Amino acid sequence: MAAVLDPLLVRPEPRGPRYLLGFSPRKLPILRWPVLVIGGGAAGGAAALSSAASGVETLVLEKGPSRQSNTWWAQGGVAAAIAEVDSARLHAEDTLTVGCGLSEPSVVEHITRRGPDAIAWLESLGLIFDQKTARSGAGRRELSREGGHSMSRVLSAGGDATGRAIQECLDAAMASAPEITLRRDLRAVDLLVAEGRCIGVLALQQGSGELVAVLAGSTILATGAVGQLFRETTNPTFATGDGLAMAYRAGASLRDLEFVQFHPTTLYIAGASRVLVSEAVRGAGAGLVDRSGRPVMDGVHDQGDLAPRDVVSRAILARMVETGATHVYLDASRVPDVKARFPQIARMCSAFDIEIDRDRIPVRPGAHYMVGGVATDLAARTSIPGLFACGEVAAVGLHGANRLASNSLLEAIVMGLDAGTVGASEARRPSTANFESLAEDPALTFDSPEAIENAPRIHLDDMLYSLKSLMWRQVGLVRDAAALHDAIESIEFWQRVIVKRRQAEADYLDLANMLLVGRLVAIAARTRVESRGTHFRSDHPAASDAWLRHVIMERPEGPNA
Repeated sequence: MAAVLDPLLVRPEPRGPRYLLGFSPRKLPILRWPVLVIGGGAAGGAAALSSAASGVETLVLEKGPSRQSNTWWAQGGVAAAIAEVDSARLHAEDTLTVGCGLSEPSVVEHITRRGPDAIAWLESLGLIFDQKTARSGAGRRELSREGGHSMSRVLSAGGDATGRAIQECLDAAMASAPEITLRRDLRAVDLLVAEGRCIGVLALQQGSGELVAVLAGSTILATGAVGQLFRETTNPTFATGDGLAMAYRAGASLRDLEFVQFHPTTLYIAGASRVLVSEAVRGAGAGLVDRSGRPVMDGVHDQGDLAPRDVVSRAILARMVETGATHVYLDASRVPDVKARFPQIARMCSAFDIEIDRDRIPVRPGAHYMVGGVATDLAARTSIPGLFACGEVAAVGLHGANRLASNSLLEAIVMGLDAGTVGASEARRPSTANFESLAEDPALTFDSPEAIENAPRIHLDDMLYSLKSLMWRQVGLVRDAAALHDAIESIEFWQRVIVKRRQAEADYLDLANMLLVGRLVAIAARTRVESRGTHFRSDHPAASDAWLRHVIMERPEGPNA
C-alpha cells in the first residue's frame, strides 16, 4: 500500500462569528470541573467512566435524552476479532481495504487489537451479547458478517438493538458512579480557549436562556456528527454537527470532512421519517432488487449485497435513476426466522403493513456516518491542548475514506476509554483568571445585532429544510464542481442572513452549526478532485495517487481570532 502523502491544508473564511452568542466573561456564573465530557453516547459514556475510574470528578453534558443519541439507534453491532479463525491482523486488513488508502495503519492496528478488550469491558458492565447455542448445549457469542468484512466478526445484543443495549448499559454504569454528574439542562454552545488552551465551554441553560461558563481541566468532545445535514438520513434529530462546528470556531484542525458515509438501506415510506434497516439483514441473506425483481448488485461487485456501503449506495442510486423509481427493495422473505432475528425492524415495518417474512421492504440510501471529523492522535488529543475528541465527531485515522461496517462502536469504546484516561491524567485546575482574560479578546467585542427594521421574519425551519435538500441534491452521493460551487454560495448567503439575527434558542444554534459544517463539507468535497471511498465526483470518477492525502481544514485566524 502506498504511503499517505503530506496533508493539504485548507483555511476557509469563517463567514460567521467566533462565538455564536455574545457574553461578558466577568458577569457569567461559573462552574468548575476537572473533566468535562460533552455527549453521553458510546464514546462519551466510555470517556466518562474511564475518567471516573481514575478517581476524577467528571461532568457529562447531554443535549437531550440518551434515546436521541446515535448509539441508541445503532441496529448493527460491534466488530471484534474474537473468533478462533479470526485475528486482529485480518480485521485490520479488511479495515485498510475499505479505507481506500487513507486509513492510518498504526491506528488501525491499535484499535483492532483492542477489540477483544473492548468486548470484555462492555461485558464487565453487564452487557450480554447474543448467544448461539451449540449442540453440546453450551452457548457462545453469535457472530454475523456485514459489508466489507471477509468473515463473521460482528457481535450483537438484543438482535437488531445493539446500540440501545450498549446505551442502557452505559447509562446504568454512569448513574452508579459517584464521580460522574450528568446534566441535560446545559447545552454546550462554544469552546472556550485562553492562552492557547481549551478551558471549557460556554453553555446555555435550556429553558431560561441564561449563559453559564463551565470551566474544565480537560474537555472531551463526544457529540456525534451531522447526519441531520441531509434530507435523507438515519440519524436522530440531535445530530446537528455541534462538536464539529464548535471545534472549528475554536481553531481546532478538522480532517477529511468530504467523506460522509451513506447507508444503502433506510426504510422509504413517503411522508415518514427515514429509519435504518440494518446491514445485518443483508448479512443474514436478504437481497436488494428493483421493482421488477432484478438484483441490484449483480455484476457490480464481487461481494454482491455485502460490498462496501459506498458501492452499494451508488448502485442503488444508479438503479433508481435507470428505472425512474424513488426506491428499490430489500427482500428478506427467505431469511430463516427473520422476524425473530430482527424484531425491531419487523415491528417498524409492520407499522406500515409490511411483513418482512413475506413482503419486500422499500429502501433507499440515507446519510449515516461522518467518516471525517476533528483530527486527533491515538490518545484522542486534538490540535488544541486541553481538548480531546472521540467517537463519530473525531477523525483518529481508523476509517480513512470509508468506514468498515460496525467499526464505529468499536472505535467509540476504545477511543472513549483512552480519552477519559488521558484527559483525567492531563487535566489542569480550571482557572477563573484565564476565563476572565477573555474579556480582552477582540472576538468578544461584538454586541448582539439589533433587529433589522421592517425586515421580514426568517423561518428557521424553512431554511433548515432548504439546507437539507440542497445538501442531499448537491453534496450527497454524487458530486461535481458546479453543484458544489453553487451549494457553497447558497450556504454562505444563508450564513450572512442568520448572523444578523442571533438568538439564544436551540433552533438557531442547530441551524448555525449545520450551515457552518455543511459549508465545510462542500468545500472539502470541492477540494478533493478525485473519487475515493464515500466521496464520488462525477466529473472526476477515478481515484488519483496525487490525492492519497488528507484534507485538513482550519479557521484562518486560529484559536480565538
